[in-house]
Amino acid sequence: MNMIAKTPSPPYYAVIFSSTRTEGDNAYSEMADKMIELASKVDGFLGVESVREDLGITVSYWRDLEAIKKWKDNPEHKIAMEKGKSEWYESFKVRVAMVERDYGFEIE
Repeated sequence: MNMIAKTPSPPYYAVIFSSTRTEGDNAYSEMADKMIELASKVDGFLGVESVREDLGITVSYWRDLEAIKKWKDNPEHKIAMEKGKSEWYESFKVRVAMVERDYGFEIE
């Protein structure tokens, strides 16, 4: 189920991962699910939102830069990043941003 991540009051960080995929799944979906499960166990992980059509965008939210570094240095995540470069992505871009303000509403 896709949901808007419930994040705390700012400031916090967003890692924005934009990508275009290669043809075929090549076990990508299974690895993507595993990466979200692993990331959610990192101290400082706040949530994730992801969509995929022709362009995929995944935004993960983090308490601080140290938590982002912990995730980047995770051995299983490193394997997934290498497979991404060699098999799953035609192109990708990672951006890290501080969230200074957020607002919105949701229907309960």
